[in-house]
Amino acid sequence: MPIKTLSELLIPAPGIRKILGNTAIGIRQIRFDSRAVQPGDCFVALRGAIFDGHQFINEAIKNGAVAVVGNAVQMEDDLELTIHKVIPTLVLVDDTAEVSGQMAAAYYDYPSRRMQVVGITGTNGKTTTTTLLYQLYTALGQPSGLIGTVGNRIGAKEIPSTHTTPDALGLQHLLRQMADAGCTRVFMETSSHAIHQRRIAGVAFAGAVFTNLTHDHLDYHQTFAAYRDVKKQLFDALPASAFALTNADDKNGRFLLQNTAAQTYTYGLRSPADFKAKILENGLAGLQLQLDGETFHARLIGEFNAYNLAAVYATARLLGAPKTPTLIALSNLRGAEGRFEAIPHPTKPDCLGIVDYAHTPDALEQVLGTIAQLKKRQSRVITVVGCGGDRDKTKRPLMARVAAAHSDQLILTSDNPRTENPAAILSDMEAGLGTDDYKKTLTIENREQAIKTACRLAGPGDIILVAGKGHEKYQDINGVKLPFDDKALLLQCFGA
Repeated sequence: MPIKTLSELLIPAPGIRKILGNTAIGIRQIRFDSRAVQPGDCFVALRGAIFDGHQFINEAIKNGAVAVVGNAVQMEDDLELTIHKVIPTLVLVDDTAEVSGQMAAAYYDYPSRRMQVVGITGTNGKTTTTTLLYQLYTALGQPSGLIGTVGNRIGAKEIPSTHTTPDALGLQHLLRQMADAGCTRVFMETSSHAIHQRRIAGVAFAGAVFTNLTHDHLDYHQTFAAYRDVKKQLFDALPASAFALTNADDKNGRFLLQNTAAQTYTYGLRSPADFKAKILENGLAGLQLQLDGETFHARLIGEFNAYNLAAVYATARLLGAPKTPTLIALSNLRGAEGRFEAIPHPTKPDCLGIVDYAHTPDALEQVLGTIAQLKKRQSRVITVVGCGGDRDKTKRPLMARVAAAHSDQLILTSDNPRTENPAAILSDMEAGLGTDDYKKTLTIENREQAIKTACRLAGPGDIILVAGKGHEKYQDINGVKLPFDDKALLLQCFGA
């Protein structure tokens, strides 16, 4: 990237309180990590959940930073003067997170303005919806970008992802690569963390899509209302030229549209909606749907996927895609990895393993509800599920309660314990079980042993649900990501 002046990078930045020094200096790169700073860089001090970048300003300066952007409230006058004596320029702002996104966008020449970027937000369905939109436009012959949990794609090129939504600098870099590669549209999972932390600041959205809102991330947002209000910020910031598409069957959908300047639309299965879908058939072979007056077959399974398909179709139409080619392409799409991914047993007739990312009570209930609709009367449902450590503890007993209510055999196990004691997490889950639930529940801390036990217990016609990790290829234990793949282990147990 050609060197830009600090003045050029600050043009879009809001809330600048004070500038000490020269903004005509050239900036080699923007950095959020003081350890990565090199001579000629600008260091932006971000305040995180654990660390505060303001504590590392001196380290950034020692490493060669020529400019520092800090929070005006956090930096007292004497500190300002001390810092300004050793660097050419100090910029004080109201919100360094917001400014970091705007500066990153300017640094990469506002790549989102060259494409149609659509943000998909909600508790469940983000990954499937973004993946299906990416597949759809690829099938329509239009190069597109994908940013999300399972991975990032620039056309046919795949780039691994570490977060659902990258940090502001990484996001703008990805968008620039997509624009340079000729992508015309980008479909991006937009998490509540990314919205709250202003990682999406500087992104020009052509539209936003809301899937649903259920119990999740309360360890971070504290209350459901706060979680909902953060989602709303995505819609509040949309320009009048954009579209805002929400799920008419979720009561939060209308709330998110209250203050948006965008053109508003809805989709749904039950309530009146601009894009109404109806399930005609729902089986292991897929869905037969009526959508926008037309009937088509989709390979995806379950009511939750009917919602996803309706959202995808509505988004494509709002972006200008023609009706018939869109419906034809929809009928051939496959779901995202680790989202209700079915694995038939090679030797036990009608025995099926299902891997799903469901890690909230609502998502788990939807998956188990779908299995209940599809299974044969005599089939048993064996569920293997755990809860992540260092995350929302209030959902743990709810997860166990939901799993027990819809399973013939329940195995509670470890998920990603992170820095927590797995036994303590399992104890939290067990608190949600009733007396009768205990009779059909096993607690096996080792996830590998839990899955192997489920496979041994399963007979012909039974369905094994392994929930919680989906596409993940690791297990996070005490900060170390050890190789672990639910799907690969199921295949191994099945002898496939």
